[in-house]
Amino acid sequence: MKIKEYKINFIKSLLPFYDEMEAESFFYILLENKRQLRRIDLALDADKEFSEDEISIWNTILEKLKTQIPIQYILGTTHFYGSEFMVDENVLIPRPETEELVDWIVKLNSKISKKKNLRILDIGTGSGCIAISLAKNIPNSEVFAIDVSEMALAVAEKNALLNAVSVTFLHKNILETTSLDQKFDIIVSNPPYVRNLEKSEIKTNVLENEPHLALFVADDDALIFYKKIAELAATNLNPNGQLFFEINQYLGKETLDLLESLGLKNRELRKDIYGNDRMIACNF
Repeated sequence: MKIKEYKINFIKSLLPFYDEMEAESFFYILLENKRQLRRIDLALDADKEFSEDEISIWNTILEKLKTQIPIQYILGTTHFYGSEFMVDENVLIPRPETEELVDWIVKLNSKISKKKNLRILDIGTGSGCIAISLAKNIPNSEVFAIDVSEMALAVAEKNALLNAVSVTFLHKNILETTSLDQKFDIIVSNPPYVRNLEKSEIKTNVLENEPHLALFVADDDALIFYKKIAELAATNLNPNGQLFFEINQYLGKETLDLLESLGLKNRELRKDIYGNDRMIACNF
């Protein structure tokens, strides 16, 4: 069967579950992953064909997509800040908004790190995407990463090997941690911040497949992780050290107010590419 003919059937089969643009994007993601063909390659040679074996593989993937399993979990891989990362159901799929947070940290510190070594801690590392991206893009950095999930840490360790960087991974429940035992120049966290009342806004494929441990917090204590991490940062950041957070888009003011009450200065709130309050930088 010609690939362009299969494409028509593929997209049509997914329309009850996704809009046409998203279904088409899945097709081209798979085409590059499975056949190393880009959109332009197919446009230039419309007579390219799938073998029977390839059609069987694609049909299996198609059935999984119909159940709204994220395509990143189906392929076991995704891209983040220019690098490839393994992902499975034990870790969140990295988002573009988190890339913006990483880019902010890199741009602020890449020149500084050429003059001195920087010690960096990522709290709630998940797949390791933040820690590993910082290790790859900030010279002379020593990076540590914490997560409560041993299964997530196993994925993160594989990703560090995949990206040929050194990150020290630690198994800790940050809410039960009284001291980080050492000083850091940068502490960053993308902690759970989605309130249970916001579950209705979450896409079904996220709600049914991604780890709730990394997503949700109680409605009446939505900033629990921010308060705890800021308190730890008070005694574990070096002078002029930086604290970065990804935040709940609806709680920008509340998060800023909390950080002010805890003595944090130079608080800067930034919006993401979608215009939502999404990240904060501050220091003591």
